[in-house]
Amino acid sequence: MKHSKLILPIIVISQFCCTSLWFAGNGVINDLIINFNLKATALGHLTSAVQFGFIIGTLLFAILTIADRFSPSKVFFISALLGSLFNLGVIWEGNTLTSLLILRFLTGFFLAGIYPVGMKIAADYYEKGLGKSLSFLVGALVLGTALPHLLKEITNTYPWESVLITTSTLALLGGLLMLILVPNGPYRKVSQKTDLLAFFSVFKNRTFRASAFGYFGHMWELYTFWAFVPFMLKRYSEFNTSATFNIPMLSFIIIGIGGLACIISGFVSIRIGVKRTAFIALLLSCVCCLISPIVFTTQYESLFIAFLIFWGMVVIADSPLLSTLVVTNVEAEIKGTALTIVNCLGFLITIISIQFISKLIELTNSNAIYTVLAIGPIFALISLRNKAKQ
Repeated sequence: MKHSKLILPIIVISQFCCTSLWFAGNGVINDLIINFNLKATALGHLTSAVQFGFIIGTLLFAILTIADRFSPSKVFFISALLGSLFNLGVIWEGNTLTSLLILRFLTGFFLAGIYPVGMKIAADYYEKGLGKSLSFLVGALVLGTALPHLLKEITNTYPWESVLITTSTLALLGGLLMLILVPNGPYRKVSQKTDLLAFFSVFKNRTFRASAFGYFGHMWELYTFWAFVPFMLKRYSEFNTSATFNIPMLSFIIIGIGGLACIISGFVSIRIGVKRTAFIALLLSCVCCLISPIVFTTQYESLFIAFLIFWGMVVIADSPLLSTLVVTNVEAEIKGTALTIVNCLGFLITIISIQFISKLIELTNSNAIYTVLAIGPIFALISLRNKAKQ
């Protein structure tokens, strides 16, 4: 297409604007607890509500093959519109914990029409160099994920409602940009009917299955690491009283730097290949998991922070590449469905991983618990090795 060079930046901007909805509630959780008389445990419940909403949304989107039957840009816009409205509903003064959980669940549900559909749109435009293209999209997601930690600083100056109004406005803007400026891509192939078995039949493809299992292993580590970055910083400062951390700002940096890592890995993959680049990133993040207990005992604050920043880079660098492997190993007619399926199952795995680490924290004070995260990269590395043999 004549304007294809402009399409990717528009998709990236739209993706960032819309995924800012994801953890908007986390950015103002303390204000929600105070204003609606919630218990401290509300953080976990509200976070899980978004994740469960996303899982159910991706499950239905995949079974009904929504992104492959209808214009993905229109699906993206409608999802962004509805997601922004439910996100905005949190500022209603009459909310209770139940209504807040429902609102966050519905926000997560419509994120299923944003994140995987955004990657599907990119796949419809960029058949060559797809790894690089998806690296920008996942980088946008990373920044959207890190944004609430930065917003915690902003809420000291502005009313907490402004955070939700801003994220909803951004989401609506992102949806409009996609609807108006991104028509159907040249490589899009329309699925003519609802294939209720596509969710299951796609796993019969051995190369797709190996790529998907690699993605699942990656997800076991990723969101749990992100979720516990503030906890890691807090725990370190408790045992090293000389350490004075600005935890929200450092959390934003450690998570947000992953956006740059995604872009770097995308360019590296052009030179050495998508699978090899993903393999290297998985190997490095696995090493970070295994040596984390040693680094957590260091007396050098700068070394500890540098380690977390490096971990924050390699833990996500493989994500766009694994998504690329998933897309390139299925038929064009079900690209959107395939991406939605692996997102659905991948995010289900994140909830299990987060809950597992949470239980370990209740049982022990040992920093060795994060070595459990290495299970994911190891599983992913084995899956990619099997793919290479195939």
